[in-house]
Amino acid sequence: MVREFRADLHIHTCLSPCGSLEMSPRTVVREAKKRGIEIIAVCDHNSAENVLPVQRVGKLEGVTVLAGMEVTSEEEVHVLALFDHYENASRLQEIVYEHLQPGENDEATFGPQVVVNEEDEVLAMSMRLLIGATTLSINEVVDTVRRLGGLAIASHVDRESFSLLGQLGFIPEGLALDALEISPRMKEGEARSKFPQLHGYPLVTFSDAHSPEEIGNGSTRFLLDAATVAEIGKALRGEDGRRIV
Repeated sequence: MVREFRADLHIHTCLSPCGSLEMSPRTVVREAKKRGIEIIAVCDHNSAENVLPVQRVGKLEGVTVLAGMEVTSEEEVHVLALFDHYENASRLQEIVYEHLQPGENDEATFGPQVVVNEEDEVLAMSMRLLIGATTLSINEVVDTVRRLGGLAIASHVDRESFSLLGQLGFIPEGLALDALEISPRMKEGEARSKFPQLHGYPLVTFSDAHSPEEIGNGSTRFLLDAATVAEIGKALRGEDGRRIV
């Protein structure tokens, strides 16, 4: 039986160099729970190494945590990849790591990239250049996510930087996106009026949280039978009574 779920499916942890060091698994899950968010997704830049610990904390706290990643294409377009299971995100991570730009992270310039466990203990500092673009085209990113059974959502398309419209100015024909994300600062009607290119695509809003106080600042309510990627996909397509509220 379908019911309403509130979801924030774009949250960074302390692994993202631009994320606050406060964004540990326990903090992320507990802040989401406090704000009435039932489904979250960990979407760090070009990595899924902090997904499992957040999922483990989510299981204890009663918050569903989807495995995700925010992949940067070679055109510097951000794309959210969402999966039910870490194994799928892990496979995407392998592909992304093979296509990262060469070089190491400069903590002084970009910030630290902290890999942690479910106890919020530091396990390692990732030295990969996660903030940079991959050598995967936007089409290759979306096709890979879909092939691995995930949802592909273009990030914050209303922003000038690192967005599909900001970088390309258009949505490529045949690009198999499941939805487009707009920032919390913009309402759906305003977005569709300002950007006619959005016609025909479902729009969602998430927080893109980089600090605890931002979690839940943007969210989308879905009618679902269960808190899964498959059900969210149905809601985005308006199938079987599932829909965006």
